[in-house]
Amino acid sequence: RLVCPLLSTDLVYTLRESLKPQKSHVFYCQSCGDVIIKDRQLLRVLPLPSENWSALVEEWCCHPNPFARSTLHPQHDDCFLGDTFFLLDAGNESHKSKGNTRVICKRCKTMLGETLSAGTIKYYVTEVIIRPSEESFSPTPRSQFVQSVVAQCLVELSSAKSTFRFTIKGDDGTIYILIWLLNSDTLLVESSRSSSSHSDFTLFGDAFTPGSGPVGTWDAVKVLYQPCIKSRNKDLADSWEDDIGVHPLKFPSETCMELLLILGLSTISLPPSLRCMNSFQV
Repeated sequence: RLVCPLLSTDLVYTLRESLKPQKSHVFYCQSCGDVIIKDRQLLRVLPLPSENWSALVEEWCCHPNPFARSTLHPQHDDCFLGDTFFLLDAGNESHKSKGNTRVICKRCKTMLGETLSAGTIKYYVTEVIIRPSEESFSPTPRSQFVQSVVAQCLVELSSAKSTFRFTIKGDDGTIYILIWLLNSDTLLVESSRSSSSHSDFTLFGDAFTPGSGPVGTWDAVKVLYQPCIKSRNKDLADSWEDDIGVHPLKFPSETCMELLLILGLSTISLPPSLRCMNSFQV
């Protein structure tokens, strides 16, 4: 159970809602609110093809791959959208960590993304908040933001690609979690704000705010999951990685651990009889 304001996204905007062509935007570090990029005007906001598009080119073309020596690079006023990231021209921004390709926040040292080439930076959607320049920045609790963004990724991909199984990978290529989406229209109801279950949904100092009225309600997605850290469930992870019906989602490794903790807290808030389904946790 991955709690999030999924159907009423008044706290967390989807990336497509946040980025408006022909407008100026400010990019903030989600963790500390520091400005990463100030007043960048984007003329084009374009979706990228799926990450395995190049592997399918041979099926489309009757001659050698015409794209073998070319890559997709955004210009200064472009933004290219992926499943869990977006690409921007680096411009004059200098957040790269010395000695590697990790892009970090100058203030809080959180990993924001990675440098793909001399002119392109890949930012992860779990680490950056984007707002039009004329709007003020209002922080969102970290755990609430992470699970909302991940839940939106699961729902959008399941709808667009009929994919319901996902591997959650870190930026180091390690599989951290296997997730199986069951449904995206679960409604959680809490009869009392002071109930013990409410305290279970507090993580990293965040308190989840229920809907209006004396009864707290949340829109949520319901998932089955398996932790894969420390070589747990390795055989199953290997099987899923080789399965074309499983979609990989890549995030910073630290964020994968945050997500695993969020899922664990969600599971223990359930009655013991409802915490597992077959060998998966709920």
